Amino acid sequence: MVTLIDNTKPRHPEKANRPDTPVLPKPEWIRVKAPVSPEYERTRAIVRENKLTTVCEEAGCPNIGECWTQRHATMMIMGAICTRACSFCNVATGKPLALDADEPENVANAVEKLGLAHVVITSVDRDDLDDGGAAHFAAVIRAIRARRPETTIEVLTPDFLRKPGALEVVVEARPDVFNHNLETVPGLYLKIRPGARYFHSLRLLQRVKELDPTMFTKSGIMVGLGETREDVLQVMDDMRSADIDFLTIGQYLQPTRKHAEVKSFVTPDEFKAFERTALSKGFLIVAASPLTRSSYHADADFARMKAARRAAQG
Repeated sequence: MVTLIDNTKPRHPEKANRPDTPVLPKPEWIRVKAPVSPEYERTRAIVRENKLTTVCEEAGCPNIGECWTQRHATMMIMGAICTRACSFCNVATGKPLALDADEPENVANAVEKLGLAHVVITSVDRDDLDDGGAAHFAAVIRAIRARRPETTIEVLTPDFLRKPGALEVVVEARPDVFNHNLETVPGLYLKIRPGARYFHSLRLLQRVKELDPTMFTKSGIMVGLGETREDVLQVMDDMRSADIDFLTIGQYLQPTRKHAEVKSFVTPDEFKAFERTALSKGFLIVAASPLTRSSYHADADFARMKAARRAAQG
């Protein structure tokens, strides 16, 4: 059993001047299998053939072995270079390249070859684009619908900060799930997510439901960054006030010594308590565990979410 977080990989020159932060030893419950299966290799080959980027690789996701063995890859569109430098994130920061006009078709081709019943499409932040990449998201959604109409589509978008009209473009393309992560509690934004605004992100998700009340909305946070239990409960209440359907909570894992440090490892029992509390607040479903990530088990969770809505509606 190994972890997949590389604390030495020199991929962040923009963070080189940050002081090193301590790296806490990981507890026994944070363990993942090395990616060695034939299906993992086939998934990687399809991704490479279509010249695609995945958040699974770029963000150093600990679940890549499990997910790719099941042929579940989360596509990261608009390149591998982000215009922001969040202190928790392992994606490289810098000046992005021009958009690839072939990417929507390449994504659709990969979805078809992988035989995905449900796909998650995410992206880097593209503050350099007038619409933050909204039209590109819409083009990817349309390409998948044309190639494989039975596939349900979940988007995990940037916040489109200062990009008026961008959100509407994505919602008009009618993804099945609209996800945007709050990432952390508001008191940690300046340190962890300095380029974003907590209440803007919350309002973005609320606006989705105003535009299309039938669209599922989803958001997630990391824990272990120094937040209190009360902070997390307040975020739950804020999310419910925005009518968010699906909450994910996972353990923050430090990508390198130049990133924000892990302040604590939340125990599996504490995650279970968060899950029970969140469900009592009215979320349709909740995924809370040390290794929970936005797209982890997204296909099964989408089915659970639809069933929960049907049950709630009687």
